[in-house]
Amino acid sequence: MGALVGLGVGLGLLLIWSAFALPRTGSDRRGARPPGRTRRLLSSAGLGDVAVSGFVALCVGAGLVAALVVQGVSGTPPVAVAFGAIAGYLPVAIVSGRARRRLRELAEVWPEAIDNLSSAVRAGLSLPDALAGLATRGPEPLRPAFEAFALDYQVTGRFGDSLDQLKERLADPVGDRVVEGLRIAREVGGGELGRLLRNLSGYLRDDLRTRSELEARQAWAVNGARLAVAAPWTVLLMMSLQSEVIHRYRSATGAVILAVGALVCVVAYRVMMRIGRLPTERRILL
Repeated sequence: MGALVGLGVGLGLLLIWSAFALPRTGSDRRGARPPGRTRRLLSSAGLGDVAVSGFVALCVGAGLVAALVVQGVSGTPPVAVAFGAIAGYLPVAIVSGRARRRLRELAEVWPEAIDNLSSAVRAGLSLPDALAGLATRGPEPLRPAFEAFALDYQVTGRFGDSLDQLKERLADPVGDRVVEGLRIAREVGGGELGRLLRNLSGYLRDDLRTRSELEARQAWAVNGARLAVAAPWTVLLMMSLQSEVIHRYRSATGAVILAVGALVCVVAYRVMMRIGRLPTERRILL
């Protein structure tokens, strides 16, 4: 009897330990807290391997270096702080631009990938084999993600977990919809999967065509807004080389002028971009 009690206690302790120590499965991961804004930005830019702390340190370091350089050149702390803030935001702007370009590139190739996947399904291939085939037959920008999916599925044999990893690598709203559709088809059966994929491909092509026309028409407005924001700060940077002029900003009045100017630039730029912004899909299936 004592051995049986001891065995039961040991098994209970083992179960408690496994609940906290073992890695979570796909269903547990879907119920976990969603990633933060910085992590989502890095993932959308294809920089999922970059640590958030390292990216934040890069922003802070760039801001400090720029502030020290401008302070050494101009000798005016308010101006140094202003350009330090601009330099600190510069990595965020670069990563945001990369994320937009990557999402646009993926949007252009997803219809081809879905057509390829639909053809593989109609040919009788299983869903894992059809997805793994995109690593060699799919569009070039998507091949690394599907190659990693094929490796994950080959190693673990868990289709759901491999789909979760695929979603994290893609970090794309269209990819989320495709992955979740395949997950449902795998779990409950999907005789209409081929038709669903063909309809999705047609919708994506129409959306891409319309969005391209709108972006071409509004490009001048976006570039004009960026130029209008950059112009006064470029002039201020040139003025930093003239000590008798830039030293006027050492006073409290000069600091207030810089702060008000920065606020007006930020507000005007955000309003301009919001007015001309096209609707974008959000990742709601995290």
